[in-house]
Amino acid sequence: MESEIINIGDEILIGQINNTNAQWLAKKLRELGIENKKITVVSDKPSDIKEALSNTKAGIVVVTGGLGPTLDDLTKQTITEFFNDKLVFHPEIEAHIKRMFAKMNYPYTENNKGQSYLPSKALILWNYYGTAPGMWIEKNNRIFIFLPGVPFEMKHIFENEVIPKIKKKFNLPYLYHKTVTVFGIGESLLADRIKDWENNLPNNIKLAYLPHPGRIRLRLSAKGQDLDYLKKIIDEQIQKLKNYIPDLTISEQVEDLALAVHQKLSESSKTIAFAESCTGGLLVSGLTQIPGASKFLMGGIVAYHTDVKIKTLKVDTELIKKYSVVHEKIALSMAENVRKIMMADIGVATTGNAGPTKGDSDVELGTCIIAIVTAQKKQFYRFKFGQPREKAVKKTVSKVYELIINL
Repeated sequence: MESEIINIGDEILIGQINNTNAQWLAKKLRELGIENKKITVVSDKPSDIKEALSNTKAGIVVVTGGLGPTLDDLTKQTITEFFNDKLVFHPEIEAHIKRMFAKMNYPYTENNKGQSYLPSKALILWNYYGTAPGMWIEKNNRIFIFLPGVPFEMKHIFENEVIPKIKKKFNLPYLYHKTVTVFGIGESLLADRIKDWENNLPNNIKLAYLPHPGRIRLRLSAKGQDLDYLKKIIDEQIQKLKNYIPDLTISEQVEDLALAVHQKLSESSKTIAFAESCTGGLLVSGLTQIPGASKFLMGGIVAYHTDVKIKTLKVDTELIKKYSVVHEKIALSMAENVRKIMMADIGVATTGNAGPTKGDSDVELGTCIIAIVTAQKKQFYRFKFGQPREKAVKKTVSKVYELIINL
């Protein structure tokens, strides 16, 4: 069984809102064993809506948006015309809307009464969180599901009304997928190292690479009638994968580098402190967004200005004059001093030229220096992450987290 998602709304097309409905629906359809083949976004114009409905080839078509009470919501009339149908009044829908409005002490108007009319061929999909009901219409061996665009209303209807109907109507296979995250390697290098493993995957397992700065997610997917069997064969392949890259960090639960650092430091009982220049506090912020960071995080100093490096972090002025602020010796001094100031086991520092213009250094734009200091050793790393600025900063944050994971 294949599906298509059609989202109606000018607000999506002009970039005013993100298309979160499509993302959520695609995930839910896959969990049902339905392969979503297409996501279409169309304007509120009736001609565009009819064209999208006419062109779909999917067995299940899920449409969101345009079912509101205002005059610019013409979707219901357009749907009625498309199916050569007529609108009929449903007093039970009107009674539901009136009860909702009475609870909220909200006036009931003729606009709201319009939501009690549905095409005669439509089955009601009850919306207990809003006034616009969903609709289920079957035509030419296809199922058309129309839902309001308000996300929490759409999700409620789909989970409580649509999913039970789909499960009752179809005997669908399981679509099982599991994602593992590999840290500390680029996509092409990883692909080269695991090519033999990939080439020997069973025919019923599909592999997808999902790259992200600082990590690569590998999604393994399989389809079949026996869910336990699908889980077993994918877990077996993940164990084989680990034998190909024993030197890399692999996580079956964690896809976020900050969370991986959080877990590592929590388990190690080591404390850490940061001196951030080019990363501007993002390293500390990423960790403190996860509950429990106080167990290992002593704190951080955002030493963005050279004076702060000198006065607060006690970096030697002569070092800065000799090497500039973007240098390994400066990063090491920052890391060592913040470790001492905050009495931490690990001191981490970043300094660099993120761009787009040069500051107190002539070092190439996109250059970042990372230093990590412990009681046992001092390490520094120089990277050229290029431009634009956002890319350089993001890559620096990811690289720091990766280095901490591999300490």
